[in-house]
Parts: sequence; structure tokens; C-alpha cells
Amino acid sequence: MLLAEAESVFLVLILYISRIQGGSNRMCVLEGSSVELPCSASPHTSPNRWYTVHWDGYRFIQYEFAADGQRVAYNMSGEGQPTLTITNLTETDSMYYCCIDKTDLSLCWHHGTELSVADLQVKVIPATEDQTVNLMCSTSCALSETPAAYIWYRNREFLYEDWSPWYQELVSSEEGVTYSCAIKGHEHLRAPDVSVDSVTSSCVAVTYAKGRMCSYQQRSEDEPCSITHPREVLLQRTPSYIQGYITLTCTSSCSPPAPQTTYMLYRNRCRRLEVRQSLSPQTGFQDSISCAFKGLEHLHSADVCAEVNNCWSVNYVSRRLCALEGSSVNISSKYTRPHDEEPKSEFWYKIQIGEEEAEKMVEDSVRVEYHSNQDHHTLTISNLTEEDSARYTFTLKDGQGCKVSELTGVTLVVTGLKVTFSPSAVVAEGQRVNVSCSTSCPLPANTAYVWYLNARPLQQNQSKHLVLDPVSSQHAGVYSCAVKTHNRNSSAEALSVQTKAGLLMPAAAAGLAVVLLVIITLTVVLWSRKKRSPSQPPALERSDSQLKSGPAHEDISAPQAEDELPYSTVCFKNLQTDPLYSSIQPRPPREQEQVLYAAVNLKSSE
Repeated sequence: MLLAEAESVFLVLILYISRIQGGSNRMCVLEGSSVELPCSASPHTSPNRWYTVHWDGYRFIQYEFAADGQRVAYNMSGEGQPTLTITNLTETDSMYYCCIDKTDLSLCWHHGTELSVADLQVKVIPATEDQTVNLMCSTSCALSETPAAYIWYRNREFLYEDWSPWYQELVSSEEGVTYSCAIKGHEHLRAPDVSVDSVTSSCVAVTYAKGRMCSYQQRSEDEPCSITHPREVLLQRTPSYIQGYITLTCTSSCSPPAPQTTYMLYRNRCRRLEVRQSLSPQTGFQDSISCAFKGLEHLHSADVCAEVNNCWSVNYVSRRLCALEGSSVNISSKYTRPHDEEPKSEFWYKIQIGEEEAEKMVEDSVRVEYHSNQDHHTLTISNLTEEDSARYTFTLKDGQGCKVSELTGVTLVVTGLKVTFSPSAVVAEGQRVNVSCSTSCPLPANTAYVWYLNARPLQQNQSKHLVLDPVSSQHAGVYSCAVKTHNRNSSAEALSVQTKAGLLMPAAAAGLAVVLLVIITLTVVLWSRKKRSPSQPPALERSDSQLKSGPAHEDISAPQAEDELPYSTVCFKNLQTDPLYSSIQPRPPREQEQVLYAAVNLKSSE
């Protein structure tokens, strides 16, 4: 018995040392994909074997991991290094693997790889705006290979792809609408469909087609489930019936949760235990306590001191921020401290998405500034770029020099603006076309947009979307967009429309086609007048008016005729037409508007 305990302690010590020295590798791979684990043991000529290591609650146990030639295979890399290949990965493959000689089991930790198999799911996170939520394409661990892009689907149809895991718009409940996502290159491993059934000021009801979220409700992962998420998780302090103690109870903004709900309690943000709902520490307890629901750890309560405001704790004003490139952002925190202590230092750290290394943010008086006001501390970053997208944590040192931090931090996504067309940038006349000012994260719902067609503003629309229904040749052109309060425009994108006559109206030629049509009409009229009046002397007239059009148009002159043409005046009646542009929101009754015509410069031969 003592020998077994000594063995487990020894292995734990090796694990601790190896992780500090970097001897242990960690890998996170997508569920359903394949992985190739390299053997780090040497020399490779020895009969190395693969083992897995398990903790049975009392000690670590090693088992030989045998290849079956199908899902699990031993191979040799091009460099002559033994490898272990596992295909169609499942959650049960998450464990510690090591490649060693059978006589050298004590060094398993030193030559091993900790493999985590991640499931892909759409996380539903309450937004600060009422009646809306954020969607995030999330994995249960940070993938070892940075995703090339995230792909979003609506009702199982492709929407768009982007580098950011955040869905680009705030979502409200909508019957019969589902969302899903995938990682580029692994489209066949799409996340289960999610629908937002209802959103209130206190709760969000969501239906998952399947997945691990359903297993938290004591169901099979392969069956659909409906879950009610709270918009806020709270940790309440009440007196205990035991003198000298208090009771900390984890609760939420929703009605009382299901009896089987499991709560996660954290001490100084380190997970300590799973309980049903409450914990009763002593009143003199100076560590911070927080909680979350199992399966909804991203909805975390604020830190609470057992004795009011008499502990080290860090909280944030907002945990998710979306900002435009070129703008500035304030990331704010609030901390508590024991009554008789002052922090020795205060710093912000930046952790790149998908990484663990933290980079200290140093003030430079140009882009990065610190602002402190009593127990509030703010990090200001100016002239934002996409590289500023990261997780930011505030850290201070207490009187003993120990770091106090909130590990979750604040997630900042910096986005540009991009014009996109759906179904495509080349369409047929009469189709319905959605033009969107796309972002990599959802900007506030009250954001006002400005649209431009051929560099001219479209004053009547401030929505994120334009709807061209039906699209016509008049809609062909170059589109760009901007946020009204921001002075940076998106890149320009062209829309081409194929007419019913089979002509393709490219963006640059759309305006020219209208001008040419007017010229042809004028030529026919003038030729007819000359034919009816052969005895009239020729009259020469010259117009100096310029073509009033956008930058895509040029001055166009009528071709020279063999005979001089008499001058003639042509009048056009105002035509009534439907509005060319509308919002993606429910359309108001159609209104009439006049079509303005550009002046055309006609030159006759002299």
C-alpha cells in the first residue's frame, strides 16, 4: 500500500517537473478528425511501445495501447521517427500517451503527449442588448492547429466564412431558424444545429440538435435537447445557521434550475469542487469565491468575498468587446482588496486567442495607456488593428508579492468592414440580392451605417443590409460602406447584373450603358427630322455642358455623321419607379420617387 502511494506521488512529481521544463506535450484536436502523435523517446531503434496513463482516483495506472491496424496504427515518419496514428477521434481518446521502452515505465510522463479531443459547438451567450444573444463557434479546448477560418451556416445553408469565431450579428429568437458552424478544412465535422427559441430579460431558451450540451441534462449526446440559459449567474451571501460561518449560494437570473443541475464553485478562480448549490466558509475566509453551472462555465458569476470586500478579487465591466479597426477601446476592471493592504503593482496582460502565453501590456503614451481611479483600472488601446484581437486580463500583486488575477479576462475582437453580396456578386436581372456590410463580430444593435454606390452616398439607408428586390441594371456598380461615427470606409466591391436580353452589366459599365441608350435614341430622332426636312439648311449647334455622373462615367460624344445634323431638343417625361434600395428589416409601403437623368454632351462636326 505504501509502495503504491509512493509510486503515485513520484509520478505526480515527474508530471509537475516535466510540464515546467516543457517535457510534456499538449495537443487539442477536433472530434472526428485524425491525429499523429510523435514518439519523443530515444533511441528510436529500441523496441518502443505506446502506453496510456489513467488516474483511478488513488494512483496512476499505465496500459499498453495496442494498434488494431484500422483506427489505431503504428507508423514511421519520413525522419524515421515512430508515430501513433488515431483516426475518427472520440472523447474517450482524450488521455495521456507515452512512447517508451517497456523497461522504462517510470519515465512515461517525460516522453508523453496529453491529448484532448474537442467537440465543436455553437455557444449562445447573452448580449448586453435586451432580446438578443451572441453566437460563438467554440471548442472545448484551444485547437493546436489555428483554424484557417470559421464557416457559418443558417438553416444548413452556407452564409460566410471569417477568421473570427464570433457570428457577425446579434441574434434574436426566430421560429424555424437554425445556426451551425464548421472549421475550414473540416466542413464534414459541422457543429450540431442550434436554434434560439426565446430571449427575455432574464432567460434564453435554446434547442440543440445534439452534442455534449445535451449530456449535461442527463440525456444522450445523440438526442436533441432544450436548455434554458440564464442571462446572469450570481453568488449570494447569507448568514449560516452555524455560528462563525456564512452560506454562499449559486443562483441565476432564471427561475430555479432543474434539480439535477450541477454547480462549479471556484476558489480564487481555480475550480475546487462540484456541488449542488452552496458552500459555507468561515467568515474570516479571505479568498474570493465564484461559481458557474456545469456546461455553462462561460457564464461565470462575479467574485465574492466571504467577508464583504475583505479579499483580493478582480471583476470586469464587460467581458466581450467588438471594436472597429482604427478606433479606440477602453477595457475596464474593478478589484477589491483586504482592508489593510495595498497592491504593489497593477498590470494588464494580453493572451492571443488559442494561446496560453501572456504578454505584458506596456504603456507607450501613443497607443497603450493605463488609467487608475481608486479600485478601478482601465486599459486604453488606440488606433486598433486586427492584431489587437486577444484576451486581456488584469493582474495585481498583493502585499506578499503574489499575483491576483481573473483568468477569464475580457475578449476583444477588432473588425474591419467588408461588403458582401448574396447569392453572389454576379446575378441575373430580377433576382433578390442582399448586400451586407459584414464584420467579424457583432457591433451594437444601434450602429448606424452609411452606404455608397460608385462613391456617392445612398442617403435613405442606415441599416447594415441593403435589399435589391428585384435587382436591375441600375443597381450594378461599386458598393462600399462605413459606420456613421467612424471615418474609415470598407473596401469597394463590384456588383454585376446580367440583363434579360443576355447582356452582362458590369459595375464599371452600368452607368455608361444608360448614357449610350440615350445617345442612340437621340441619333434616331435627329435622323428622322432630317429625313422629313431635306430642304432645310444645316444648323450647327454645340453644347458645352459636361456629363454629370459618378467617377465610373466618362464624357461621351456622338459619332460624326456623313452629313451635318440639325440641332434638335428632346424632352423626357419623369418616370415613376419603385425605390431601388430597402432595408433588410420589414419593408414599409412602397413610395414613388423620380428618376434623375444626367445631361449628355452631344458634339456635331464643324
